[in-house]
Amino acid sequence: MTERAPLSRKISAIAESATLKVDAKAKALQAAGRPVVSYAAGEPDFATPQFVVDAAAEALRNPANFRYTPAAGLPVLREAIAAKTLRDSGLEVSPSQIIVTNGGKQSVYQAFQTVVNPGDEVLLPAPYWTTYPEAIRLADGIPVEVFAGADQEYKVTVEQLEDARTERTTVIVFVSPSNPTGAVYTPEETKAIGEWAVEHGIWIISDEIYQNLVYDPSTSSGQAATATSIVEAVPEAAAQTILVNGVAKTYAMTGWRVGWMVGPADAIKIAGNLQSHLCSNVNNIAQLAAAAALNGPQDEVEQFRQAFDRRRRLMVAELSKIEGMTVPTPQGAFYVYPDVKGLLGRTWRGKTPTTSLELADLILDEAEVAVVPGEAFGPSGYIRLSYALGDEQLLEGVRRMQELFSI
Repeated sequence: MTERAPLSRKISAIAESATLKVDAKAKALQAAGRPVVSYAAGEPDFATPQFVVDAAAEALRNPANFRYTPAAGLPVLREAIAAKTLRDSGLEVSPSQIIVTNGGKQSVYQAFQTVVNPGDEVLLPAPYWTTYPEAIRLADGIPVEVFAGADQEYKVTVEQLEDARTERTTVIVFVSPSNPTGAVYTPEETKAIGEWAVEHGIWIISDEIYQNLVYDPSTSSGQAATATSIVEAVPEAAAQTILVNGVAKTYAMTGWRVGWMVGPADAIKIAGNLQSHLCSNVNNIAQLAAAAALNGPQDEVEQFRQAFDRRRRLMVAELSKIEGMTVPTPQGAFYVYPDVKGLLGRTWRGKTPTTSLELADLILDEAEVAVVPGEAFGPSGYIRLSYALGDEQLLEGVRRMQELFSI
């Protein structure tokens, strides 16, 4: 009998999401009765605002929502997204330039599929979100990492990008605020990168999922943290930029799975063709809930932001007490990204970790605290901790790490 044909080499080469893997392991240990504190998942611990839930409940009473709707999204939501894009990104777009996706992750995937050709090089500032390089490879592109460490506040420079650019460079990924570092580019830094991309005709995929979660001044310059959109800093960049966004982080709606992509009409047209075959329309009830979130009162969003800000300052202060851990203060999102190279090569409870992957295993085994190692986001020597969890748990986990690494 002839052997079965092999599985897809491309899909087989995809690495599992490191953040979801760590989070799943932590939840399994918790289910087994272990008192694990998990900083792994980038998921707000707040409930979705009640008025958003009420809008979904109302939508369930309308049988029209039980049918297929346009693959690109409900008109009411696309109009709400257009209004948000003007309000928060400074870009006026038609609803026809918007596609609603199953979460921000699908918009990232489709963005790369839309602008990357086989063999294209995509400049990927590191540390980066774990999904980006896999999505680039799925589009037959080549991710080219451009690393900026804690000494640069995890922000790459135009000079670094130019050094990495070749004749095959066609795309740059721009993320501000950043996952995993919480770094926020200044308006001037954003403008410089946007102008550089325009000069060289390079597509920009700008992930703005955390744009509403920015905090007080925290850089050495003392400049206020702002999430300046690259298309606001450089309006002419809009012709070669795809913005990806969603309601998950700002509105505590991770499980509702509503994201979107915004871009030039020709790019959105072919992305829409892809989506029509990939998944058709996003869940109508979730779309209407997302429209309510964007159009409704933003009071609770501001309360969420203030709570994250308080946790951010608390976590940075407490982690900084651990000798060997350097903790830059994040300006946005809800992550801290300590440099832990000072903890490596030393012996803790009989174990001597030499990588941040080994250090993360040590922290989980000895302190019952789950963190994501830097290998998930680029070079070793760092860990990511989300502060999107309750204050009591946040402090308990840090206390355990302080005890583990006490001398």
